[in-house]
Formats: sequence, structure tokens, C-alpha cells
Amino acid sequence: MNAPNSQARSAARLAAVQALYQQQMEGTSLARLLDEFHRHRLGQIVEDEEYAEADVDFFDDVVSGVDARREEIDALLVERLAKGWTLARLDKTMLQILRAGSYELMARQDVPKATAISEYVDVAKAFFDDREAKFVNGILDAVGRTVRG
Repeated sequence: MNAPNSQARSAARLAAVQALYQQQMEGTSLARLLDEFHRHRLGQIVEDEEYAEADVDFFDDVVSGVDARREEIDALLVERLAKGWTLARLDKTMLQILRAGSYELMARQDVPKATAISEYVDVAKAFFDDREAKFVNGILDAVGRTVRG
């Protein structure tokens, strides 16, 4: 059996964070969101920018999984935030990175814990500085210890 293409999975993770962000901002239904990303984003050229070929099944699983388990994921995250912090205080992109990473740690036992954390730290670096990337690392490491031991 071939190992999944890591670049395609990395592209799927970044796209999943973007899709979850769009869903939060626009209230787009899951079905419409997935359809839009399948048709217009994943592996497509949009405004002269080519989107990397993504592992579509992996993308679908992360987005659908976060959508289905949002309350459970958010409860895990709230427990790991500093005293006085709420999810509402987090940057909206940051929240989606943490949700997607937490889902992957909870539900994708096929992905090593260190790989999942590292991948979402890289996603964070696409949007934020090192300080925020370290924050993602710390939160997801704590989530990973809880859900995987």
C-alpha cells in the first residue's frame, strides 16, 4: 500500500482551515462548502494562483469531522486555554487551525501525533508569526497527550 502523498495532505490541511474559516464567517452549509472547494479550489487555478493538488478524501474528512464534532473539540480546546481566555478571543483563523488539528489528533489514528502537530504548526506559519505557531504547538501537544496518551 502506498503512503499518502504528504504534499497532497499538507494542501488538504491548509484548504480545510480555509474552508472552516469560510464556514464560520459565512455560515455556509457543509454540503455547499465541500462542493465549492471540490469545484473551485482544490487543484484549481483561481485568479492566476494555482492551488496545490490536495488529498480530497482527507480534506473532506477533516472538514466534515470538525463540523460534526465541533462541540467536543471546542470543549477540549477551552480546557487548554490560559485562565480567562475563551475561544471567542482567539483569532478566527487560529481557531480553525486548532479545531482541525484537534480533530486530526482525535480521529485520525493513521496520522502520527508528531506529524499532525507539525503540519498544523506549518499551517499557522502561513498566517502568523513564530509566537502564534508556538501557541499552536503547545495547545495541540496538550490535546494530543489527552486524546492519545
